[in-house]
Amino acid sequence: MRPSDQWTEDAVSLLARLLRGTPEKSALDISDPAARRRAMLHYNLLDHAILRHHWTNMDEIAPGVWRSNQPTHARFIEIKAMGIRSVLNLRGTAEQPRFLFEKESCEALGLTLVSVMLHARKPPAKDQVLKLFEAFRTLERPFLMHCKSGADRAGFASALYLLAQGATVAQARRHLSFRYLHVSASRAGVLGHVLDLYEARLAKGPIGIEDWFATEYDPSAVRASYRR
Repeated sequence: MRPSDQWTEDAVSLLARLLRGTPEKSALDISDPAARRRAMLHYNLLDHAILRHHWTNMDEIAPGVWRSNQPTHARFIEIKAMGIRSVLNLRGTAEQPRFLFEKESCEALGLTLVSVMLHARKPPAKDQVLKLFEAFRTLERPFLMHCKSGADRAGFASALYLLAQGATVAQARRHLSFRYLHVSASRAGVLGHVLDLYEARLAKGPIGIEDWFATEYDPSAVRASYRR
């Protein structure tokens, strides 16, 4: 069988599984050439990486601190050439093709990879946000933070970074805007609601964003007060 025929067969097989809703478990292994092909198809089609080869949603939010969607390997090469030294992955470490390929790219290029698990459509867990602040303090700069599309989680993390640096809520909130394809009227608007609650708390007296998360933040209260 010609390689092109094999790719076609793999693509058809994967699409059939996706349409049936069956997980592509073989896509979790990228060490075997055939499994790697399937994993790459899974990555490009199911995770939409094919859309991110040229679209980056990338911006510098502060000197040496960048946000974007999830880079492909070619883009990891580009950001390495830019001088980026560390990568903050906001999608967690689930053993899926997107993480396996990212880990492989960072190891090959000598980029430090740190992972924090945030969600785009529900309140962030307190422990993960505190882990995020720790990453802000310790990551070697310049660093890039990313989620899947660079719209929601990357915007929220960017807002928290700026708040920790002394920015106002209004300044931080700009990173959760349609400029980055964040749609506040969607379920992802819960991230902006977290900023609303912090802003309301500031009206009662000063408190740093990290201290607020550590001592007062309650994700169940966020869920209860948010209606979308």
